Amino acid sequence: MAGIGFELRKILKKNSLLSMLEAYGLAGLISSGPWVISILALLAIGILSIGIVFPTNVIVQFLVIVTYLMAGSLIISGLFQLLLTRFISDLLFAEEEHRIIPNLLGSMLVTSLIAAAVGSGVMALSTQLEPAVKITIFTCLVLLCNQWLIIIFLSGMKEYYRIFFTIMLSYGLMIVLSVTLPPFGLLGLMVIFCGCQAVLTFAFLYHVIRDFPAKQLISFEFLNPKKVFYSLLFCGFLYNLGVWLDKFVFWFRDETSHQVIDLFRASYIYDLPIFVAYLAIIPGMAVFMLRMETDFADACLKFYDAVREGATLDSIFLLKDKMILACQQSIYEIFKVQGMTLALLLLWAEDILVSLNIDLAYLHLLYVDLVGVSLQVLVMSILNVMFYLDKRYSALALTALMAVGNFVLAHLSIDLGPVYYGYGFAITMLVTTIIGLIMLDRQFDDLEYHTFMLQRP
Repeated sequence: MAGIGFELRKILKKNSLLSMLEAYGLAGLISSGPWVISILALLAIGILSIGIVFPTNVIVQFLVIVTYLMAGSLIISGLFQLLLTRFISDLLFAEEEHRIIPNLLGSMLVTSLIAAAVGSGVMALSTQLEPAVKITIFTCLVLLCNQWLIIIFLSGMKEYYRIFFTIMLSYGLMIVLSVTLPPFGLLGLMVIFCGCQAVLTFAFLYHVIRDFPAKQLISFEFLNPKKVFYSLLFCGFLYNLGVWLDKFVFWFRDETSHQVIDLFRASYIYDLPIFVAYLAIIPGMAVFMLRMETDFADACLKFYDAVREGATLDSIFLLKDKMILACQQSIYEIFKVQGMTLALLLLWAEDILVSLNIDLAYLHLLYVDLVGVSLQVLVMSILNVMFYLDKRYSALALTALMAVGNFVLAHLSIDLGPVYYGYGFAITMLVTTIIGLIMLDRQFDDLEYHTFMLQRP
């Protein structure tokens, strides 16, 4: 994430109210823009088209299939997101930028093969879908998997607003086409979604290729055990899986779900509140990106530079203290801003549901989900610090705890009854946050010892 950090620091150096707003806005757009815009676009399609352009059942089928595509693509691409981020960071540190694009294309090829295998298996089990719809869903899954991979490279670029407007134009085009084109049922909606995702994916790829010239077409160095850390592969996979496991539990438990189309199921009682709640992460994600990628990242860089360059022990201790202070301030500010956002949304939750024409029976679950997603921002910040400190196995343990906890407690909440729905997700994030903070405290205590022990003579 070095590129966005440098850009944000450059904006903040202007030291004005406008520059502060610009920095927070840019951080929010880059950190949560693609996810939030996709949610808003799908909501817009549902609100504008349901019962007018398309029958209600077609819109519901489309939204459910797209939700599964988002979940599946994030989990599959999660295998290589962190692995590639670390590998590319090492290439940038070694000033070997020409090796970036070949490895990106190599990772896209491997990811496409995995997505194709998963997509083929799911489509083979689907007996009620038309062949054309199956092909479109399969294509969407491959495109989305590659799109999430390419997005991790966008942080190293300077044209952030162009990237954001590309996302806006693509999803805006999807909304316009969904409303204006003659209705062709589920196939028509899926083709529109697939076409817009193809435009977005290849536009992103063009931006990356333009900024990083290469000497070869494809490379698989990112899979070399001597050059990468496979623990990051499992961290990325378990984190994305853990975030979605409670949704899958509610989708496939008979008490809380129903069949929408073929293999695709949904949970009316759980889906709406959780996806509305995810819109609440924007302020916290903006602070997370701004503080973690500027203050803490800068302090961390100075500490490790001092270790590598043989600075005095007193200097190293001082820089360590500054890094700990930057970490504390960053997490505190995330907690403060997301806490205030949470308090306001809890007050406005009823009005939000009314404005979206959602039954107020969802209100209690929305309260719980708002707490859960707010805590998830803190979990992300803790994991981010662990990755900066190279505590990969600690991060792996924390993501495994989150995944197992979310799965087990989601089942338990269903067994306990509707009053407890959502508590599994919220309690999992709370426990993960507390344990993560305890782990960070212990890691900072003996950081210089472990740092020196890792240095090669």
